[in-house]
Amino acid sequence: MKDVTVQELQSMEVFRDVPGDQLQWMIDRSRHYELEERQYLSGPGDPLVGTHVVISGHIELFRLQSNSKHIISEFVPGNVTGMLPFSRGKTGIAYAQCTASTQLMTFPGEQLRELVVTNYELTQALVTVMTSRVREYTELEQQNEKMMALGKLSAGLAHELNNPAAALVRGSALLKKHLQLQPDAFRKLISIHLSKEEIEIINEKMFAILSGSSQPVLSMMQRSEREDEILDWLDSNQIAECDYMAENIVEFGITEQDLEELKSKINKNDFSPVLFWINLNLTTERMVTDIHESSRRIAELVGSVKRFTHMDRGGEKELTDIHSGIQNTLTMLNYKIKKGNVKLVREFDNTLPPIKAMVGELNQVWTNLIDNAVDALENQPDPQLTISTRREKEFIKVSVCDNGPGIPEEIRTRIFDPFFTTKAIGQGTGLGLDVVCRIVKQHHGSVTLQSKPGQTEFLVCFPING
Repeated sequence: MKDVTVQELQSMEVFRDVPGDQLQWMIDRSRHYELEERQYLSGPGDPLVGTHVVISGHIELFRLQSNSKHIISEFVPGNVTGMLPFSRGKTGIAYAQCTASTQLMTFPGEQLRELVVTNYELTQALVTVMTSRVREYTELEQQNEKMMALGKLSAGLAHELNNPAAALVRGSALLKKHLQLQPDAFRKLISIHLSKEEIEIINEKMFAILSGSSQPVLSMMQRSEREDEILDWLDSNQIAECDYMAENIVEFGITEQDLEELKSKINKNDFSPVLFWINLNLTTERMVTDIHESSRRIAELVGSVKRFTHMDRGGEKELTDIHSGIQNTLTMLNYKIKKGNVKLVREFDNTLPPIKAMVGELNQVWTNLIDNAVDALENQPDPQLTISTRREKEFIKVSVCDNGPGIPEEIRTRIFDPFFTTKAIGQGTGLGLDVVCRIVKQHHGSVTLQSKPGQTEFLVCFPING
């Protein structure tokens, strides 16, 4: 291992303007050593022991997220890491591992106070390192936070879209197959001879059925009983292929009395093919309705995404209904809420006036608060999430409250600190609530926390004309 000299340190960008006597002072009080390839300098939660200067080699700073390695930064000769003057950081936030044999010079943390008092230029150089590191790391973690949030939303959205999309594909395929049966029904229909009056009766009956005015709301048991009754009637009246008719007849609210009335007005030999033709039309109507409903659901979800991201607008404040953003956020997180079997309670004051806000930014607030609340309810008995809105004078208050285990008193004062997280490694960056605070402050508002076992409430307050 080679000796570290003042000239070598002054060749590094960070120490270029530091007087030689101050650098020699640092060299004399530092520990000089080497780490082998793949050896760790520190890990998450390890106490920071001092200021590390990389003399040679290479170090990777990374986190494990979902069992994947995510590199945060890389340290090469001339880089400084570890404990720095005036930094609040006391423990490591990630893994620091050597990817090559690395020589380090570590200035002990317990002597930092003396360094600050006696070496102004050296202190200034190290503070510059700290501010640059905080800025770069914050930008990286904010981007990471957004990507993690996007991942959660996209997973839920993919699940929500999958059901109507699958129904749409299945329904269109069945409809195509079903329409191939229409020629057979048409041949049976034109083989009979209907009078003008009979045609008018059938036409009126079909429009009455398709209007949906008589469609009943039945339980599974009631539906099954009604289908059995209709099957018995069809069998007793010797209707061909009646097994396929009962479900449609019950679905559209047709009763035995309706069937008897129609039968009484049509020639007996013509009744079975007429009923067969009506049933085919009802089947077509059901399939088209299912396809329409699936398409409508997809359009709603896509609309919610557009409104949630506010991607068709700029970043300026504008008047908006606060409930719209909350509802769109709930749509985005619906899969996670349902997966956690969480009971959702909305207590909205629908008389609230529009507020002046940056809608896309505000949606990040609701996303972080609601997502955190659902996480807190994991494995809780009878989980419930309550979201309420109310007005107090010229302010609007939004409450996001869960009945989870609560936040321990010893960490409540740190809950809004950047990079502080109670989640497992790889499940959060600790910037969610920091983002909430930043955005709420942009709207001249405040966010407060009240927590006890069985009730944790985040209360967001901001002026209507913020």
